[in-house]
Amino acid sequence: MKTFKKIVLGGAALVVVLAAAGLALTHQGEIAPQASIPTAEFSPQQIAKGKLLAAMGDCAVCHTAPNGKTNAGGLAMPSPFGTIYTSNITPDAKTGIGSWSFEAFERAMRHGVDREGQYLYPAFPYTAFSRVTDEDMKALYAFLMSEPAVENEAPKTTLNFPYNVRRGIAAWNWLYLKPGVVKDDEKQAPEWNRGAYLVEGLGHCSACHTPRNGLAAEKTGADHFAGGSAEGWDAPALTAKSASPLPWTKDDLVTYMKTGFSARHGVAAGPMAPVAHGLGQQSDEDLNAIATYLMSYRDASAAPGDAEALIKEKTATPKLALDTEGYRLYQGACMACHRADPSASTFGVRPQLALSTSLHAESPDNAIMAVLEGVQKPAHAELGTMPAFRHALSDAQIATLLNTMRAQYGVAEWSDLQNKVSKLRQQTAAAH
Repeated sequence: MKTFKKIVLGGAALVVVLAAAGLALTHQGEIAPQASIPTAEFSPQQIAKGKLLAAMGDCAVCHTAPNGKTNAGGLAMPSPFGTIYTSNITPDAKTGIGSWSFEAFERAMRHGVDREGQYLYPAFPYTAFSRVTDEDMKALYAFLMSEPAVENEAPKTTLNFPYNVRRGIAAWNWLYLKPGVVKDDEKQAPEWNRGAYLVEGLGHCSACHTPRNGLAAEKTGADHFAGGSAEGWDAPALTAKSASPLPWTKDDLVTYMKTGFSARHGVAAGPMAPVAHGLGQQSDEDLNAIATYLMSYRDASAAPGDAEALIKEKTATPKLALDTEGYRLYQGACMACHRADPSASTFGVRPQLALSTSLHAESPDNAIMAVLEGVQKPAHAELGTMPAFRHALSDAQIATLLNTMRAQYGVAEWSDLQNKVSKLRQQTAAAH
């Protein structure tokens, strides 16, 4: 009996010691608040550079709630672990980051810990931002601290146990956070290295375009850029695994990033539209560098393909009877902008749906979301908008429309499509 008690007491003591050690190892101290923002230290050139970097990093995309003030936080971000609300990153001292010194800002960006010592959820992509140079980090800080301060207390993120134990993120960081500036590859040209720095750093392209494991960390190796998800949309693969009917070329990528549209592939929609808006503000040199790096994940020597010939092949003759419900739905809902029924070759460029990646993808999610949501906020105003059909078409009608188009373009119909439409409609209903 005494031996048993000793074992129990010893075990309890070990648990206490381990718990104390865990608390000590994961403790992050508070960084003292700054009394005032050191605006005198920021040069106009540094602020201007920071503005471009903020656009590259999509700061406002995540830190601005619908109809809210820019960067004032409050955007709800669904995750497998619950809803995470983004923080106010305006220089308001009370509700934003106005009391944050550069040291506090840098710690959040590189290590995912805020000024008060609280761990940040990795929905904030500090795993990528940790790879940014000191110079760029200071420019970004200068820009954000020079913007108008907005007093707005964003909703607090409250996840269920165990995800509400923020110190547990220390273990996640130990597994998946690899701090350090993106290193140049001596075997690659300067343009490639510049592209790698932008894509893997502030651009954090992999945050959406890479699948994640059970702990919500980006997969590595062959899965890098192999396709992911964002806000109910699929983020297509940036590799040779892309479902695009035509291979992407470097010129395609540059045009798409600059304008939000590629005549050979389609238009930026969903969460990609504001990303394209930010990319469109970057220099031609940087866009070419990004495209050069991303093309290294594809077969850059592949023939680009003949868009006109492919469109003609897919649309020259009807695959179904022209009086089928799917064709009638297309004529009523789509033809005004896309110019013709799916069996004709006179499509417009809004875009050429026969070339749409969404309609050729294994997953129907993007095609469904495009019909439900439309394009209300395009990357650039001149692209025009697409109306949402959420309240105009039933689940069955959307399924019939999309599978008719799949059939016309020589692609197998999506199975159980009506149920998938219904599921996505319900998941996104709250936003409406």
